[in-house]
Amino acid sequence: MNRGIFDAHRGGILTATTLMANGAAFDDAVRLARDAPSLDVGCHLVLISGRSLLPPYAPLPASVPELLRALAVRRIRVYDELAAQVRKILAAGIEPTHLDTHKHTHLAPPVLDAVARIAAEFKIRWVRRPFEIPMLRGRFRRVLARHGCRTTDHFAGFRMTGKFRAPELAQLIRELPEGLTEFMCHPGYCGDDLRQARTRLKESRARELEALLDSGVRAALVDAGVELVNYRTLS
Repeated sequence: MNRGIFDAHRGGILTATTLMANGAAFDDAVRLARDAPSLDVGCHLVLISGRSLLPPYAPLPASVPELLRALAVRRIRVYDELAAQVRKILAAGIEPTHLDTHKHTHLAPPVLDAVARIAAEFKIRWVRRPFEIPMLRGRFRRVLARHGCRTTDHFAGFRMTGKFRAPELAQLIRELPEGLTEFMCHPGYCGDDLRQARTRLKESRARELEALLDSGVRAALVDAGVELVNYRTLS
């Protein structure tokens, strides 16, 4: 996955990524990020899967329902865990420009509160605005605004995840609304390690990488007058 992201930036239209501080390939990701200074790097904050960065380094909840149960009984130190992840990325020499969460867990109010606090304390201005859920939209905006956080105008890619190739991506680009849109994607190479990983996104990562590298997709950007940006240039 690290190599897929790097190649999608170096030869394609990908401008930004987020890094999992508790990921098994963290050191490799940091090395690649140093070799690609034009690649915007943020924090992919994790409360599901893998191990905590806090002693005793116990496994994190394995699923969204398990996380919600842990939140309900206050069995997980959300702020402390996420702050430790940001500090690890900073200690590796990377200054993150934006925050998002694995499985969009910051839609849960306790997680959103912690993410917004972290954004303010570490001066990370941008937080992902994930797919719209009307019942949460008002509070989501209020919490981020109270902490001085910024979001894009639009978010795309959730429904397309694992399902698109170059023609679908080109069509999406041509239909983008006015304003700033974050497009979520998951490029990569499907080798043995990925096939054994606990993720549903395997062969689809190679297809997404091909789409991000496709010349027709880049032509669609030109035709539609879409400008590629990253969070660093917007700050």
